[in-house]
Amino acid sequence: MGAYILRRLLLIIPTLLGIMIVNFTLTQFVPGGPIEQIIARVEGGGDVFAGISGGAGDAAAPGGGAASDYAGARGLPPEFIEDLEREFGFDKPPLERFLSMMWNYMRFDFGDSYFRSIGVLDLVWEKLPVSITLGLWSTIIAYAVSIPLGIRKAVRDGSGFDTWTSGVIIVAYAIPGFLFGILLLVLFAGGSYWQIFPLRGLTSDNWNQLSLLGKVADYFWHIALPVAASTISAFATLTLLTKNSFLDEIKKQYVVTARAKGLPEGRVLYGHVFRNAMLIVIAGFPSVFIGVFFSGSIIIETIFSLDGIGRLGFEAAVARDYPVIFGTLFFFGLISLVVGILSDLMYVFVDPRIDFDSRET
Repeated sequence: MGAYILRRLLLIIPTLLGIMIVNFTLTQFVPGGPIEQIIARVEGGGDVFAGISGGAGDAAAPGGGAASDYAGARGLPPEFIEDLEREFGFDKPPLERFLSMMWNYMRFDFGDSYFRSIGVLDLVWEKLPVSITLGLWSTIIAYAVSIPLGIRKAVRDGSGFDTWTSGVIIVAYAIPGFLFGILLLVLFAGGSYWQIFPLRGLTSDNWNQLSLLGKVADYFWHIALPVAASTISAFATLTLLTKNSFLDEIKKQYVVTARAKGLPEGRVLYGHVFRNAMLIVIAGFPSVFIGVFFSGSIIIETIFSLDGIGRLGFEAAVARDYPVIFGTLFFFGLISLVVGILSDLMYVFVDPRIDFDSRET
């Protein structure tokens, strides 16, 4: 197992490097970089893309470019543009900037945001609790509902219960999370019908004055709708995976033998079948959490006005805040790769018979 983990850890380096190279290269051809954003603000131009007529933006411009190299920069002193380039590091060649960035990232020095007076790492830690709240609660609820439901569907395979629950699950899976979130807002957050849940934020304005029980109630009151919206599509995969895993195990000879010995059905299912059937479901918990954490956070956080990582990434991309974009990309890319290793370790924890050392790759 140790050799397998070492191989996986070593693979993180080229994988993460490839991710950063691709994304850094793409930004060299995207118009409207940070310097053009500042130019638009200085000249009151509003949308930075309004004046772009095919230029590649500051990221693509060579070091030491003149003011005319930037869309909307006509009339600004060249010295002003040169000062901006030096401040943002764009007076250096792209390769040098990339190598310098990766050297800093290897030391977990992510620099400071271009447009916020705060370090990237501090900014991430500030926004992280909101996204963890959505991802963790959505994953826990999805597992808490999907596993019992999947087992029930496997036991009653082909029955009316199995049929109508499958229909409900498929419909829920087909509904996009953002659309369901908008529906919840319209129905229960004062959109057109009932004002039952708050419209935005994770806590009320009087949070500090509430008792401990009041804080807990207020917290769950605020996360009810966004968690429901981010969980709606997670039930289908987990439920059907649980059902199919149980069906495969129930048909095996050891289950037939256990039933022939007269063991109670509950002991057969949860004493013998559960451990083998739940291997792939339980071991996949880390990857499911990361999937929910990344996939739904941007839209859900935007709809419910939650100040989390997803919304931070969206705003950084719009503003071309490169330190935030690349810093979060490196940070969460590393987390995703490590979680992949943790998922394999979960397989071994659930079933010690698995030996990854016997694998050649």
